Amino acid sequence: MPQETSPRRRENGDKLSFLENLGFGLGDMASNLFFQTFSIFLFYYYTDVFGIAPAVVGTMFFVVRFFDAANDPIMGVIADRTQTRWGKYRPYLLWMAIPYGFCGYLIFANPDLGPTGKIVYATATYVLMLVAYTAINVPYSSLMGVISPSSQARTLASTYRFVCAFGGGLLISLLVRPLVKELGGDDEVAGFQYTMAIFAGLSILLFWTTFATTKERVQPPKGQVNNIRGEIGELFRNKPWIILFVAAMFSTTFIIMRNSVTIHYFKYVAGTGDDLFIWIFDKSTFFLSSSMFMMMMGVLAMGFVVRRFDKRTLSIVLTFTTAACLVAFYFIPASNYGLMLAVNALAAFTMGPTSALVWAMYGDVADYGEYTFGRRSTGLIHSATLFALKTGSMIAGTLAGWVLGSFGFVANEQQSESSLLGISLMFSVIPALFAVGKGIALVCYPLNRAKVAEIEIALAERKTLA
Repeated sequence: MPQETSPRRRENGDKLSFLENLGFGLGDMASNLFFQTFSIFLFYYYTDVFGIAPAVVGTMFFVVRFFDAANDPIMGVIADRTQTRWGKYRPYLLWMAIPYGFCGYLIFANPDLGPTGKIVYATATYVLMLVAYTAINVPYSSLMGVISPSSQARTLASTYRFVCAFGGGLLISLLVRPLVKELGGDDEVAGFQYTMAIFAGLSILLFWTTFATTKERVQPPKGQVNNIRGEIGELFRNKPWIILFVAAMFSTTFIIMRNSVTIHYFKYVAGTGDDLFIWIFDKSTFFLSSSMFMMMMGVLAMGFVVRRFDKRTLSIVLTFTTAACLVAFYFIPASNYGLMLAVNALAAFTMGPTSALVWAMYGDVADYGEYTFGRRSTGLIHSATLFALKTGSMIAGTLAGWVLGSFGFVANEQQSESSLLGISLMFSVIPALFAVGKGIALVCYPLNRAKVAEIEIALAERKTLA
């Protein structure tokens, strides 16, 4: 009879080195060099720099992101069936890094085109970039589920991941606007071209670093038979995954929705424009950068409390706190910049850990699927999770364009009272409603710490018997 291994001994044996944790995290920094650029600046770039009407941008986001979201499960199935000497998921970090960086740069290449040509070019390059994003990020996200069999080790890896992710976001929020001014002068188009060329090259190097420093350790059960219809059926019978799908969709929606109108809020509602606040940073840049910094601090603080509190309970409390902070922005005068910074710091500090905690839960969900159905579909589970992320991104981008268009927003003009109200609602109340939706979904999540430990022990015993 096999000898039982204690959870503590197993976790100690499954710990990852600092280098591997950091290397894994740098992959999400590479992702966020473009993801955060799209989240914060792309809507502004299309409306105020490239010159496309906000309603058209919203419709483009809806069509392109809907198409792109459908690609994620396909890529997950492909990755699950990949067999190389480097594993199933790591090879894509090597193969797709250059296409990812190049396609990201093309979005900001901005050739001299007419109004219709601009829409066609924006749509085509955005499609190409999101296909490349899917091809590299589905395998990268799936790597979380196979980097260690230990839930505790995956949670720590998720902490590194999100510190690096928010670090990438911090670089973007801190440096993009100053670099655009420095490299382009009065020409915002040229400034964005040069700036994004730098970040494209950096993202390629970071993905290659992740490939070189990580390892896949969790394999599917011996004798597992792949059956796409069966795997999809099991996915939709996996209740924890369905709940996290909804939570991730709401989470992405409120984060991207708010980020996408932040520059509009400070430019038109607060009226700060490009006036410098500290050194080379204007108020919108400092606001966004401080938000990313506080998210990083929140994730770092998570390491001290996650061992003492259940991931589910912690996520619920933090999410509702974030929602309350977002609502408060509707009542804070646009002139009270200090109070906005303070409330935003609390919102960001509580927002950062929930992202890391929820992503760590997906590894638990993959374990639950193997425990319940006898089949491990790590790539499909994480790709379907990215489907939720992109669905939220689609909702956020579409609503930003359509709501501002319906309230009468006109780029680079004096805004009406209706337009200012639309921007304010998109900056506060509407994102808060989606944050509440995320919190309600997490209340329904069934995998607490005790259940996760039970599943982990059962799977270890099955592998020992096999």
